[in-house]
Amino acid sequence: MKIAVMGYSGAGKSTLAKALSGHYQCPLLYLDTVNFEPGWVERDPEKGREIVTRFMQNSSWVIDGNYARFYQPQRLQQADCIIWMNYARVRCFFRALKRYYRHKGRARESCAPGCVEKFDWAFAWWILWAGRTREKRAHYRQIVEQYAPKVVILKNDRQVARFLKNLP
Repeated sequence: MKIAVMGYSGAGKSTLAKALSGHYQCPLLYLDTVNFEPGWVERDPEKGREIVTRFMQNSSWVIDGNYARFYQPQRLQQADCIIWMNYARVRCFFRALKRYYRHKGRARESCAPGCVEKFDWAFAWWILWAGRTREKRAHYRQIVEQYAPKVVILKNDRQVARFLKNLP
């Protein structure tokens, strides 16, 4: 089973990806760990692509993240299931804020070591506006349409719980 988990920042992609990885007993890759090195420094994109290329050679996997530069078309093509976490922006904002307080002063498992949890105005702006531009929303709609037979759209925690409960 190959699963791509996508969605807006704060929607719960990493939490769902971890649950799916555990359920299907397959390797998990958080793309934030590929994109960032310690201190939130962006990794050289070519090195990041090498990491993703090697990981995608696994016979099954869960990949958490949206990053187009890390072979998004290939990930989506190979995926047996694409999960689109389409949570409301205000819900994502409060989830990210809650996550900040829960992990304050340390790095989450889904981030590169040395990337201490942060929440600043730039990130708040990203969650509420910049990460949801007309172009970005159109891109995600196109993905949903192109891969419709294998896309699952989850819009809230109840739908996620139901989805997880009914996994084969």
